[in-house]
Amino acid sequence: MKYKVEIIRIRDHTLSLSGWAVGRTPESKFSFSVETKDHKSVDIRIASIRRDAVSQHFFGRAYDSDLGFDIQFPYQQGETYYLKIAADGKRSRFKLNEEVIARRKSAAYRRWEWVKGLANRDTVRAAVGLVREHGLKALYLKSKHRLTDIQETCEYNEWYEMTKPTLADLEKQRQTAFLYEPKISIVIPAYQTPEKYLKELLDSVLAQTYENWELCIADGSGKSAPSPILSRYAANDKRIKYCILGKNLGISGNTNAALEMATGDFIALADHDDTLTANALYECVAAINQDENIDVLYSDEDKMSMAGGSLFDPHFKPDFNIDLLRSVNYICHLFVFSREILEKVGPFREEFDGAQDYDFIFRCTEAAFRIYHIPKVLYHWRCHENSTASNPKSKLYAFEAGARAIEAHYQRVGIDAVVEKGVDYGIYHTHYQLKDTPLVSVIIPNKDHTEDLNICISSLKNKATYQNLEFIIIENNSTDKRTFEYYQQLEAAHKEVRVVRWDREFNYSAINNYGAGFAKGEYLLLMNNDTEVISENVIEELLGYCMREDVGIVGTRLLYQDDTIQHAGVVVGFGGIAGHTFIGLHKGENSYFQRAMCAQNYSAVTAACMMTKKSVFDAVGGFSEDLAIAFNDIDYCMKVRNQGKLVVYNPYAELYHYESKSRGLENTPEKVARFNREIETFRKKWPDILKNGDPYYNPNLTLNKSNFDLRDLKKEERP
Repeated sequence: MKYKVEIIRIRDHTLSLSGWAVGRTPESKFSFSVETKDHKSVDIRIASIRRDAVSQHFFGRAYDSDLGFDIQFPYQQGETYYLKIAADGKRSRFKLNEEVIARRKSAAYRRWEWVKGLANRDTVRAAVGLVREHGLKALYLKSKHRLTDIQETCEYNEWYEMTKPTLADLEKQRQTAFLYEPKISIVIPAYQTPEKYLKELLDSVLAQTYENWELCIADGSGKSAPSPILSRYAANDKRIKYCILGKNLGISGNTNAALEMATGDFIALADHDDTLTANALYECVAAINQDENIDVLYSDEDKMSMAGGSLFDPHFKPDFNIDLLRSVNYICHLFVFSREILEKVGPFREEFDGAQDYDFIFRCTEAAFRIYHIPKVLYHWRCHENSTASNPKSKLYAFEAGARAIEAHYQRVGIDAVVEKGVDYGIYHTHYQLKDTPLVSVIIPNKDHTEDLNICISSLKNKATYQNLEFIIIENNSTDKRTFEYYQQLEAAHKEVRVVRWDREFNYSAINNYGAGFAKGEYLLLMNNDTEVISENVIEELLGYCMREDVGIVGTRLLYQDDTIQHAGVVVGFGGIAGHTFIGLHKGENSYFQRAMCAQNYSAVTAACMMTKKSVFDAVGGFSEDLAIAFNDIDYCMKVRNQGKLVVYNPYAELYHYESKSRGLENTPEKVARFNREIETFRKKWPDILKNGDPYYNPNLTLNKSNFDLRDLKKEERP
């Protein structure tokens, strides 16, 4: 018998264990139990999980066996527990106490476990499997990024210390008198909260530099409610209000009870074991004073170790991003809204318990006049450092509730869509229901390279399931006679293909504008000739978004031939002007909060494969022909956004991109000079976003790399 407890997590006074166990055969039956050090049995909840990778490691192939486990049981701080495992007549037990948990959460432990695991037989098997499926480069990248991840906690703690407000800053905030000083009600549902955590929460509220607040706590713990702490704090500060509920009303019911106590102009939501930064409410009020139309606010956040001594996993978010919100609840904490919003949308709904905050955030943002993002960490979310990696299948109800929350949102805004699990639990994939099958005009510039062009067209015709397409090939000064023979064969064999000639010098913008003039379709699919379809429903994925009234452009996920990312959205400001996100990340790797696999809004996407409405293309005058080579697609996206339309990146529309084979490199003095001129043209056209920053990127993240790493304070200006 072999087993491994991979993840230990404490949340809401519950200890969760995730791992795997194998016996002599894939069919070996396991029993699990938990007891205290004095042999008292503990009630547990257990979910069995299929773990194909474990099966492959030990038995050579995947079996229909649940070798993984996820176990939950009530955790009492200071108590020692033993997980008992039995199979095939053998028994083992795993000790769980504060020392073990503290050791498990340290970066040093994780680093040692990783290094030690390199020599482990199972790790070697996993590495061999990865190499077989994706090649040596995938193994190298995964190992490199894993080592980088191990250092993130230490790096972020140092970064946070350098960027957080100083004592002098905090004192200055305390002395600030705002023109408008709204009362903010901090609403907290409590349930069996450990006294230590509740005290830290209360202390973080009392430390606020903005003082016009009230704290409203509804405790559903019943007889076990820690009333001495609450009564003591309330006696010392009249701004603290609490009620002891007769029973646990559930997360929504407890929250609604706290909301009923709130009298503030604005309301902030918080969990019972987390903490606010001292400047949290000050930053909210400062923003509200800058713009009186703000009625919903949210901030960046990080996670805090159970002991409270370490910060990790910072989430630096974009400004409001509706399509990202429909993919994942990225807003989370700190979330603040006006009383008027609450009166419009009503309280929490228990039918969405498990994702009740997700449903509530959707309803608030739907009703909001102005949503404002504060790009500062104002909230510390307490959890185990490995909790984000925990197998969440035992909380499947929560993710199902999340899908229902998204679908309820779609129903309210009049969108016909079905939501399913995305790349991971908590990440969602929306399927828009197409009401018709409009003609899509595929526009492909080409100069020779008929082999590439043939692969591009054939992949759309033979692999893509959507077939109401026309192809407009823009011939651009080819010199190989076989190219023209290929054109004749292509047009003869396929009536939906038309070749048109561009006889002037190469100008990407002018060529595409010329080709679009021949398009009969309602939608344009602009493609490079060196692309190849991977996902067969690529057109449906693009159309689903592009058919929405609020969307003008939809982009794809493009991979290099070695299955690393070439394009997953564009950030204006990368490298000084604009650049692609997550370049070089292997398609199987996790990106920053899974952003590479979340549909979302970006300021721009690449025209190597881009769908746009023909009406939108015509309204903005197509591509700007003063940008002949570089940044014309970024410029087009900016023009479309100026028309009030969204640009969407859809990772489920996936293609290979073999990277500009036809045009060649910018490697002559003339080409370099032209490129530099176009940089200046772009700078002059769009100075505001280059100065103020891309709203879909966070100013705390670096512009020097594409992986959403922390801004290097030694090399880049502090945001």
